[in-house]
Amino acid sequence: MLFNYIEPVFRPPSEAESLILQVTNGCSWNRCTFCEMYTEPQKRFKPNPIEVIREELAQFVAMNIPVRRVFLADGDAMTLSYRRLHQIMQAINEYLPDIQRVSAYCLPRNIKNKSVDELQALRQMGLELVYVGCETGDDLVLERVEKGETWQTSLDALLKLQQAGIRRSVMILNGLGGIRYSEQHALNSASLMNESQPEYLATLVVSFPKGQQRLVQGYAGEFEALNLRQLLEEMEILLSALELEKTIFRSDHASNYLILKGVLNKDRERLLNQVRSAIAHPESSKFRKEWQRGL
Repeated sequence: MLFNYIEPVFRPPSEAESLILQVTNGCSWNRCTFCEMYTEPQKRFKPNPIEVIREELAQFVAMNIPVRRVFLADGDAMTLSYRRLHQIMQAINEYLPDIQRVSAYCLPRNIKNKSVDELQALRQMGLELVYVGCETGDDLVLERVEKGETWQTSLDALLKLQQAGIRRSVMILNGLGGIRYSEQHALNSASLMNESQPEYLATLVVSFPKGQQRLVQGYAGEFEALNLRQLLEEMEILLSALELEKTIFRSDHASNYLILKGVLNKDRERLLNQVRSAIAHPESSKFRKEWQRGL
């Protein structure tokens, strides 16, 4: 459901039936060399005025379309101040009093200047889930891709969100370290997940619809993309190293070749068997075709 959006607009797969409310345009950081989502000239970061947000909510209510969930776009709505987010949540509750869940993308840095009490207040108003783009737990890879985060800053944000009662859906990028750093990328990402115990974990395959130039520059020319077998081998390392109590795991984004779903660590052996079978018998495995994949 779209209004006067500045295209392109992205959302997680699980928000397919949500009202997409664009509270910002673009991404406040927008330096990651692997990301092409907000590089268009029209996607320069800018918060939308609260008056515009309220007008769009009023227009939606007038359409008399039932909605259970709201997703706050664009790239990292959580970069907004607590005061602005509080205003937005107040407006959502005013116009959509029966809403069941509000969610948003989130960078770890978005949480640093928000207290646990402030996050709890937003949670009580309905901000129930955030999609945290950690991408990797490896400090060297984070530096190479200019993420502006570390293993520790990512963990700090995830634990603060947990303390506030906000559920966390963490995204890790399969293949982000290239061939050279594949193993440490997988192992340190697993370490970050083990320490934070997120409610949800999703893996996406790093993709380059516009070419690898930005990412290769960040690696000073040393980046070499993984082929399908190497991506599966990296996934095997990640799954083997995870020690999770009750995390819903999904590797079913459009970028993934092999669809994996389960609860970790309960389903880890089944998932590992699926990955190992795909490595050993690629000819009989059900992979997505290249034309079926995308961001």
